[in-house]
Amino acid sequence: MRLSAARLYRKTSGSVSGFCPGNRLMLGSVRVLLRVLPHHSIRVLPHRGISHFPPLRMRLIQFRGSGSASHRIGLELDGDKVIDLNAFDSSLPGGMREFLEGGDATLQIAKRALESGQHVLSRSQLSILAPITNPEKVICVGMNYVDHCLEQNVPVPKEPIIFSKFPSSIVGPYDSIVLPAESQEVDWEVELAFVIGKRGKNIKEQDAMEHVAGFTVAHDVSARDWQMRKNGKQWLLGKTFDTFCPLGPALVTKDSVSDPHNLGIRCRVNRNLVQDSNTNQMVFKTEALIAWVSKFVTLNPGDLFLTGTPPGVGVFRKPAVYLKAGDVVECEIDELGLIRNPVG
Repeated sequence: MRLSAARLYRKTSGSVSGFCPGNRLMLGSVRVLLRVLPHHSIRVLPHRGISHFPPLRMRLIQFRGSGSASHRIGLELDGDKVIDLNAFDSSLPGGMREFLEGGDATLQIAKRALESGQHVLSRSQLSILAPITNPEKVICVGMNYVDHCLEQNVPVPKEPIIFSKFPSSIVGPYDSIVLPAESQEVDWEVELAFVIGKRGKNIKEQDAMEHVAGFTVAHDVSARDWQMRKNGKQWLLGKTFDTFCPLGPALVTKDSVSDPHNLGIRCRVNRNLVQDSNTNQMVFKTEALIAWVSKFVTLNPGDLFLTGTPPGVGVFRKPAVYLKAGDVVECEIDELGLIRNPVG
């Protein structure tokens, strides 16, 4: 049996993506289910994208309470619950960027809050925001999956292809994607994203992970007409319309992810599987991207990297397929969660 064919699912009281009866195992005090899946099996995704994970793993979120306009920081728990970190310690900032600027001190407070089990809120009472809403930089990587290069019949890049989105494109994990009147060719791209947690310049590859706060799911929505034919074929405008960067549902700290470069990554449009790959197909991994980009710019806490998309995008289908009003896009990465965005 290939290792990639094995999936462990924790038994929970809520719904789990891919959950089905199977062989029961005992790992410590945690009961889990083992299911062997064929390599190309298709799983039905939950509508809400609530992630399920072992205890004491750090899943940081930003949220707003009912009737409140201010941001707060929380920890996503199993079973539709959230710990309000600002209620646990009122000295903590309400924004993720400022929280990350606090470094290890703020993370230690979050760990104590998680262990305490206090100040627990129901997720249904909250508006879940993107885990980072005001990064200084949104750094994107093009052509960074081997299988995506093969899909286009183009050479695998020898150096990272870097472009950007404006931070104003960021929306939450369940917010709407607004189709701009200026484009008729809006496409989907599921991507692994990571957030910088420590300032640095000219960072060596072997030190790069020290600068990573965690990982999350991103959707690099793309207007192909503006990306490929207009604006001198520069990618920026086609990538940065308002709402073109759904993000979330949580910032999963790096020590809570088994291997960010060996995670299943997939996208569905109206429940139809359109992208299905693994982050092991990435040409330039997290460490290489940090080392490369930090040659040119100083990286600061909160800076967001989108690391490229696998094959299956609409523009390369025959005929091409684009998003339309009423569609629903689900982007999911193993261990990180699922974002679900209606198109309007």
